[in-house]
Amino acid sequence: MAKNQSFGNLIEVGDVILHTDILTEYFCCDIDSCHGRCCEEGDAGAPVTFDEIADIEEQLDALWPKLSAGAQAVIDKQGVAYPDPEGELVTSIVCGGNCAFRGPKGCLLRERPISCHLYPIREKKLGPLTGLNYHRWNICQEAVQFGSERGIHLYEFLQEPLIRRFGKAWYDELCAIANELKKQGIL
Repeated sequence: MAKNQSFGNLIEVGDVILHTDILTEYFCCDIDSCHGRCCEEGDAGAPVTFDEIADIEEQLDALWPKLSAGAQAVIDKQGVAYPDPEGELVTSIVCGGNCAFRGPKGCLLRERPISCHLYPIREKKLGPLTGLNYHRWNICQEAVQFGSERGIHLYEFLQEPLIRRFGKAWYDELCAIANELKKQGIL
């Protein structure tokens, strides 16, 4: 595939292929409305890299007193992460859904795993390429409505984590492509 081209519902930016709904859909998480339900519900933890696991383990002594008794028990038993049914490493969860590192006021980690920071975008390795998809979940309906009311697209809301993950030059290129596709009436 040529660089920076649109192919149906997919766009390539550098070595990243993303679905156009990341550019077209509206989204703006209002943590005061949802209270971080994506950290409380679900059947697996957040995907993590080996480096992120090492970082969490380095923080564990300082975090330990802030963790719930349930989180401490789970971490004692299986560690800070475990392989999900597909074999992907994910953060430990408590009672079948709550992230072990979620405190009463949000994430206790000094830096959230990139998969958490990027949510609701999910990343998947596709050989040498990276694929990005918008993960729709009914618990995020308020964020969709909030984004629509304010005219904030998903990629705009996630500017900071997209830059954290792929760099400023990549994000600027994504914005330029989005603007060009809008001019062409494709988006």
